[in-house]
Amino acid sequence: MATSASDDPQVLDGELQEKATIEAAIDRDPARSLWRSIVALVVIGILLGAIIFAIPGLDGVADALKTAHGGWIAAAIALEVASCLGYVMVFQFVFRRAPMRFAARLALAELAFGAAVSLGGAGGIALGAWVLRSRGVPMGKIAERSAVLFLLTSAVNVVVLAFAGLGVAVGVFDAPGNPLLGWLPFAVGTLVLAFCLVLPRWARGGANRWGKDTKIGKTLCGTASTLRTTRHLMVQPSWGLLGAYLYLLCDIGVLWACFEALGVAPPFFALVLAYQIGYMANIVPIPGGLIALDAGLVGMLVLYGSSATTATAAVLVYHAIALWIPVLWGTVSFLLLRRSLNEPLVPRTLPERRRPA
Repeated sequence: MATSASDDPQVLDGELQEKATIEAAIDRDPARSLWRSIVALVVIGILLGAIIFAIPGLDGVADALKTAHGGWIAAAIALEVASCLGYVMVFQFVFRRAPMRFAARLALAELAFGAAVSLGGAGGIALGAWVLRSRGVPMGKIAERSAVLFLLTSAVNVVVLAFAGLGVAVGVFDAPGNPLLGWLPFAVGTLVLAFCLVLPRWARGGANRWGKDTKIGKTLCGTASTLRTTRHLMVQPSWGLLGAYLYLLCDIGVLWACFEALGVAPPFFALVLAYQIGYMANIVPIPGGLIALDAGLVGMLVLYGSSATTATAAVLVYHAIALWIPVLWGTVSFLLLRRSLNEPLVPRTLPERRRPA
């Protein structure tokens, strides 16, 4: 007779031990609780500051919207919501033991903080790590899962970059006539993917040389394990992988819809390449990526064939939507999370896995 994992005494005992460990990890020291409250207030202040100060000038957006098609603006807003939900999907998939509602709120809070602080998404990941640690999750587990999340979403970016670059280079996708604008992104994307494929073997070899019990050896083993996990997730169809693609492609779709709203949209895959290269400016530590991101996107869009005037207007509207939706939604989510920062996080029971009789 088939039995489920949830009926296995050893599995149940392991889950109870994990819950007890997490509960014990919560520090009841009032001073630490006060510190968590202070940090939470700082986060709220940053998010509110992003809403007030880091949003592109509303006058400029209003000017761009005067001739924009309202239906396409609505589509852009819907696509940004879909992009946020895509990140929620991949976050819940990677942090699979976290309660679904908690994971969704934390994912949205990460998006908001990442949009407000920039740093290429590192700010959002740091916020997520702090919240999880405040709820008693072991730091090693946080670091490992956060690395997988970062690498998985980054790998999707690189795959799309290489695919779009190859299509533009060989003429399958419409783009400016210079083939280098396709071959260079394709080459960079391919080299990055190849490096990530061989890195686990190098890391394992380094761990053997240094000794697996040494600090360097443990770090290299952890790196190899994280990369192998990410590689496995990239080739196995799943709703989490779908979420990673939705997170990227729907956000690119927001920019495309903004161009459509203005009546002059560039070829889609040229826009994909311009978006991905231009977004590298987001690593500049400017609140909301203001000016740096706009300049990077406009510059790349012009390089890939858009007019400077249209590109500037489209990017201005895109940036407003791409900031307002995540920041407003994520701020509400963080306020809901803040209520339970000092409570232990009870791991979610995974779906049953049936074994042969």
